[in-house]
Amino acid sequence: MKTKFYIVSGMSGAGKSQALKIFEDFGYICVDNMPLQMTGDFIDICKKNPEKYKNVAMSIDARAGKCLDSFPDVLEILKNKNVDYRIIFFNSDEDVLIKRYSETRRKHPLGNSVAEGISLERKILNKLFGMADEVIDTSNMTIGELKDRISKLTGTTARKENLNISVISFGYKYGVPCDADIIFDVRFITNPNYVHGLKFKTGRDKAVKDYIKKQKEFSSFFNIFSKLIENTLPGYIKEGKSYLTIAIGCTGGRHRSVFTAEELAAFLRKKKYKVHINHRDILRGR
Repeated sequence: MKTKFYIVSGMSGAGKSQALKIFEDFGYICVDNMPLQMTGDFIDICKKNPEKYKNVAMSIDARAGKCLDSFPDVLEILKNKNVDYRIIFFNSDEDVLIKRYSETRRKHPLGNSVAEGISLERKILNKLFGMADEVIDTSNMTIGELKDRISKLTGTTARKENLNISVISFGYKYGVPCDADIIFDVRFITNPNYVHGLKFKTGRDKAVKDYIKKQKEFSSFFNIFSKLIENTLPGYIKEGKSYLTIAIGCTGGRHRSVFTAEELAAFLRKKKYKVHINHRDILRGR
C-alpha cells in the first residue's frame, strides 16, 4: 500500500492550520511543523506501518527558519524513498491577511508589524511557493469551500463518516447546553414524572418507553423530527462541519428527553452516522 503524502505550506493566516484540521477530518495523520531533518526517519516509520500511515499530511512554514534552505534535500529524500508527494501552498491577499490578524488580535510571528511580517514571510517562502503543485488562494473562501477544494484535490469524498454527531438529553431546570447546535423541546409530551411507578425510572426503562410510545402525538412528532434532522445533515457536511451537537430537553432531563434522544440516536445510526449519546441530567433529582 502506497502512502499518500501531502506537504502543506503557505502564509500565516491563509488557512494552513485549518487545512490540517480538514486533512485530519478526512482520516489523515497530520504533523505540524516537524523539523525537516527528521523527515527521512518519519518516512521510514510510515513505511513500516503502511496501514496506519497510508494518508499523511505534513506542514512546513516560515517557522522552520534557516532549515528551509534544506527543503530541496528533503524532496530528494522523498523521491529516493519512493514517496509520491504533492505540495499545497495556501495563499491570500495581503489586505485579507492583515484583516484576519486584526480580527484575531494575534501578533505576526515575523516583523515588528503585521504588514512587515507578511512581507518577510513571502520572501522566506518564495522558493517553496515556486515548488508547489497546487496553490490555493483562500482570500474569499468559506470553511465549507476550503473543505470541498481539499476533498476534490485529494479524491476524498465528504461522507457521513466525517460528521461526528453528539445527541444530548438535558433538563431545562438545569440550563441549556452551551455547545448545542440544535435544541429541541419535548415538554409537550405528557410527563411520566407524575405517573405512579414511573417517577424514579428513566427514559431508558421499558415502562417509561411504553408510556411515551402510547401517546399518539409522539409517533407523528418523531417521524417529522427525525426526517427533519436527516434532511439537514447533508447540508452540514457540505458546509464543512465536523461536529454537530443536537440537544433534546424536557423539564428534568430524565424521562422524555432521554427516550427521544435514544430514539434519535438509533435512527441516525441506522442511517450510518457516527453518533455519541450523553444523558447529561439523568441522575439528577433522584
